Amino acid sequence: MGMTQSRKCLSFLIVLALSACGSSATTDSPLVINGMIIEPDAELPSADLSGADLSGADLSGADLSGADLSGADLSGATLQVANLMGADLQGATLHGAYLGSANLIGAKLIDANLRDANLGSANLMGANLLGATLHGAYLGSANLIGADLTDADLRDADLMGANLSGANLSDADMNLSGANLSGANLIGAKLRDANLSWAHLSSARLTSAKLTGANLSYANLSDANLSAANLEGANLSDADLRDANLYFANLTGADLTGANLWGARMPDGTIHD
Repeated sequence: MGMTQSRKCLSFLIVLALSACGSSATTDSPLVINGMIIEPDAELPSADLSGADLSGADLSGADLSGADLSGADLSGATLQVANLMGADLQGATLHGAYLGSANLIGAKLIDANLRDANLGSANLMGANLLGATLHGAYLGSANLIGADLTDADLRDADLMGANLSGANLSDADMNLSGANLSGANLIGAKLRDANLSWAHLSSARLTSAKLTGANLSYANLSDANLSAANLEGANLSDADLRDANLYFANLTGADLTGANLWGARMPDGTIHD
């Protein structure tokens, strides 16, 4: 190989190396929106990220308290243990997002798309989820005390061990069909006209819950505590109520056709056999 050809080959290799380095730098450089660096543990309190494309972004541990994320695309984003206290996520897309142990106290999630999102152990106390889509979402052990879930879509959602004490789930279109609420705390929850057909509510705490007109057909309520619950006009046909506590419950006009009440404590205190 001649000297000239060797030099050309060397030059070509150098160009390739520099090109690769440049490409790597571009790939590894963090996302910047409105001058704000989008990265784990980012300090972005009260940031304006409305309508931003944050799909797939890693904001784990980030401080987004009070931030405006309305209409933002956060599909597939990682927000594990992020601080979203009081954040505005109205109309945001969080499809498949990971929000495990995130702080969403008082967050506004009106009409947000949280389909298949992971909200395990997240704190949603007092959050506004009016009309939100939570179809297939995981909310195991989540704190939903006092949350507003009116008109939310919770079909096939997993709420095992979640705390929904005092939560508002009232609405004719409330859909919890097939939802996993085993062991959930629903003490005093407002579930008027809710669709809980085929729902898993075994060992759930529903003391003083408002379930007037609710559809609980084929629901699993075995060992559930429904003492003092208002089930007036509720549909409990074919429901599993084995060993359930119905002491002082209001069953006026309730449909218990085909329901399994073996071992259940009835409103008058007697045990059904």
